Amino acid sequence: MPAPFVTGRSSVTQVMAWVLAALLPGIAVYVWLFGPGILVTLGLATVTALAAEAAMLKARGYPVKPFLADLSAVVTAWLLALSLPSLAPWWLIVTGTLFAIVIAKHLYGGLGQNIFNPAMVGYAVLIVSFPVQMTQWAGPIALTGESLTLAESAAAIFGSAPKAALDAVTMATPLDTLRTGLLQQHTVDEIMVQPIFGHLGGTGFEWLALAFLAGGLVLWARRIIGWQVPLAFLAGVWLMAGFLHFYDAGRYGAPWFHLFAPSVMLGAFFIATDPVSGSTTPLGRLIFGFGAGLLTIVIRTWGGFPDGVAFAILLMNVCVPLIDQYTQPRIYGGAHRGKDAPK
Repeated sequence: MPAPFVTGRSSVTQVMAWVLAALLPGIAVYVWLFGPGILVTLGLATVTALAAEAAMLKARGYPVKPFLADLSAVVTAWLLALSLPSLAPWWLIVTGTLFAIVIAKHLYGGLGQNIFNPAMVGYAVLIVSFPVQMTQWAGPIALTGESLTLAESAAAIFGSAPKAALDAVTMATPLDTLRTGLLQQHTVDEIMVQPIFGHLGGTGFEWLALAFLAGGLVLWARRIIGWQVPLAFLAGVWLMAGFLHFYDAGRYGAPWFHLFAPSVMLGAFFIATDPVSGSTTPLGRLIFGFGAGLLTIVIRTWGGFPDGVAFAILLMNVCVPLIDQYTQPRIYGGAHRGKDAPK
């Protein structure tokens, strides 16, 4: 029998399967509150990711079946799809997924070699290149009063649905609504009276955030992820947003509003916790998560886009080598790899 401190092995496939399972509550809430369009987006992204993964593996001379079976491409596809508008055009979904798998993953050497989170690279490319197409978010059914069926959602995504039908079910997100209102010189209180805003975050969006939180806690309970990055990420969001709100509540949203945006919970528990592109040391994970949370609010407040989770994580990915270099635990009897290291 192994000693108590020897843990059992977890294969890549098992870890990825748990991540996919933990996303299911969020997907279920998404369908319930916003309609089934996200299922089409997830399916298209998954098929594209698997096809791109197979093509790149074959081109690089690797066996296709074992690497496809590790589910890493599916996780990338799902994370990207959940970050995109559920009724985004098909070519947008395909372009982002191809960029994530081919460029951000395989051109860096494949699984375990990428320095940037592939899903967030795909998202960043799309939001910078196609900002208008990235605004087709399905509104909460409770507000729009209408919901497209699965077939109608597929027709909208593949461009065969009437524009009037699409306009009837899409609307700006709470983050975009807040940003637009502030640019028009309205106060936060004046903006927050709109129906799109709920008790903590956006109407419907706050329940989606709670679903992602529940899935993230399952990953933590199963020790798939550690506690450092999610806690530090949420702390960074809360403290930065709280400071700004305390400084001027009329110009800056409350910390709980930012915290209950679904992208924050998805980013904190599912994206920033990527063991490949994130920090590997205990202290480094705290720094990485806190920095990503803080930058999220900085970008939301002064950046050019309503949300900042993707860019914040990518910026912290750049800092990982430096963070890891200066946060290596001291080896017993040896010099620390920082200021105490021999010149």
